[in-house]
Amino acid sequence: MGGNQSWVTEFVLVGFQLSAETEMLLFWIFSLFYAFSLLANGTILGLICLDRRLHTPMYFFLSHLAIIDMSYASNNVPKMLAYLVNQNRTISFVPCIMQTFLYLGLAATECLILVAMSYDRFVAICHPLQYTVRMSWRVCTVLAATSWSCGFIQAFVHMILLLRLFFCGSREVDHLFCEILSVLKLACVDTWINKVVILAASMFVLVGPLCLMLVSYTRILWAILQIQSKDGRRKAFSTCSSHLCVVGLFFGIAMMVYMVPSSKQREEQEKILSLFHSLFNPLLNPLIYSLRNAQVKDALYRALQKKGSL
Repeated sequence: MGGNQSWVTEFVLVGFQLSAETEMLLFWIFSLFYAFSLLANGTILGLICLDRRLHTPMYFFLSHLAIIDMSYASNNVPKMLAYLVNQNRTISFVPCIMQTFLYLGLAATECLILVAMSYDRFVAICHPLQYTVRMSWRVCTVLAATSWSCGFIQAFVHMILLLRLFFCGSREVDHLFCEILSVLKLACVDTWINKVVILAASMFVLVGPLCLMLVSYTRILWAILQIQSKDGRRKAFSTCSSHLCVVGLFFGIAMMVYMVPSSKQREEQEKILSLFHSLFNPLLNPLIYSLRNAQVKDALYRALQKKGSL
């Protein structure tokens, strides 16, 4: 390292290179999506808490998914909106590291919660007589607590490895927020350990869970085809298809960002995928579950009826 290099105490988020008018338009569009995301997830969470008919394992995990989606969006989007308005795109070192820690922890936790939800559907369809034993509240609580713990432990490891690095020279993070791969590019030292741990974590929270879910849904599909009743098959397909839509969106984007080799041409695509992951995915999750789930729609209808009668 040369003697004229200075240590970096803040970063500049490059984002998209757009005109001021386009950025202002994006500010209003993103603000609406963010508000609707909080409203939709908050509504799902409120319905699950207030309606006793939704006090089941599936909705217990769905409530955790809603909390994660609201937290994930709130970790990235408000700063993004602020940068679009005031053009000051600097972020201090500590807030940047904390943003990285939170988005990694929340994303990994969501992966594991989705695995727990697929296990719940597997037991409900393939072993219905054992459902109350296998998916007792104690088991559900352990699965949720394990998901949160594992998610944030691996994020803590990433943060510790990030803090051991020295940053000097360029301060420009070529991303919309402090995404870990973009921050690593600014390090003045070798980052091979960080990259190996990221690959190992991707295998643990992406490839491993995805393989488990594929095996589970192969068994589920076979069990559904054995159901004699058309209504029973339709109900089972409806419940599972909602979960599969969410899994496909989440894991597809995450694996494209973290497991496909990066290149200069893919940097803008990765920004768009990360934007979709931060802004649109948290909005789509409650919409998918509410529009395709009769129980959620019935709970909303009952809540509106009760409010109207007051």
